[in-house]
Amino acid sequence: MQSVEQIYDHLKAKLGNFNADFELWHKAQLAYQINELKAERNAVILGHNYMEPALFHSVPDFVGDSLELSRKAAETDKDIIVFCGVEFMAETAKILNPDKTVLIPSSKAGCSLAASITAADVRQLKRQYPGVPVVGYINTYADVKAELDVCCTSGNAAAVVESFGSDTIIFLPDEYLARNVAEETGKHIVFPTMNPQNTVATDTTLDYQLIGWHGRCEVHDKFTVEDIENIRTEYPEVVILAHPECSPEVVSASDFSGSTSAMIRYVRHIQAPHYLLLTECAMGDNIAAENPNAEMLRLCSVRCPHMNQIQLEDTLNALKHTQYVVDVPEDIRVRALGAVERMLAIG
Repeated sequence: MQSVEQIYDHLKAKLGNFNADFELWHKAQLAYQINELKAERNAVILGHNYMEPALFHSVPDFVGDSLELSRKAAETDKDIIVFCGVEFMAETAKILNPDKTVLIPSSKAGCSLAASITAADVRQLKRQYPGVPVVGYINTYADVKAELDVCCTSGNAAAVVESFGSDTIIFLPDEYLARNVAEETGKHIVFPTMNPQNTVATDTTLDYQLIGWHGRCEVHDKFTVEDIENIRTEYPEVVILAHPECSPEVVSASDFSGSTSAMIRYVRHIQAPHYLLLTECAMGDNIAAENPNAEMLRLCSVRCPHMNQIQLEDTLNALKHTQYVVDVPEDIRVRALGAVERMLAIG
């Protein structure tokens, strides 16, 4: 196991341009304690790409996007999984590992997108469109996953939709991702509305092939085409990368769109004078730390308030006190498992 000094040296090399020495030393001490407990308790730590840089670059055994971390959760032989991500991610780890203890470092790490749809909403849509396959973004809670045919991530959404070979697909709950997938797969899309009786109503005479839902990520919803135009005016050679949870207009005005992992690979292999990431702030910091020769425009001001709930201190307390344990009722877990496993099989 690395010493405090070794952890400090690593953080200094990665983050020294952005953080004061005393802060990095403090973070290194916390990371050392976490790594000690991790070994003692036979735990694995999974870190999402949106984690704050000092955590991201010190304690996770694996980092990545939702799909990659779901795979690691499915493969682990550790007794405890500490998921440094938001609640639906930790739930997914529990769905795949019913006999393991799954911890999330903050009880408040929710998700605006996951909260935009309920299991009852999905059941109503299935009644409205009987027999139509239901694809659900992994950014949903376990009871919603239990109503799905298959889950997807931003990285494999189009592949999952096309895997059905069906004329019509229900795609939930991200409005922008659905519209981007419709664009990529050449499908017409409609969005059901709620009538006064709180049931889904849609004009069935419309030509539709993809049925969406009005859910949005509160971070990616903030980026606009005007932002892109302003940046290009100041930096004409900038390469702009947009997450597929951004609006189709923003994605169209960008140079590349992909999952967080796809963005990371893009920056590693494509050389450009400047980069701008239209996604969660901390990820831009993490990519900048990994790619010191790539000039990342530090213009991001959008931090996910839920991801930001998880810091090194919270991760230490989670392991020290076995807090906040994530549980999924067994009947829901079993039904959700099929949708998650089908997603992993598609890749």
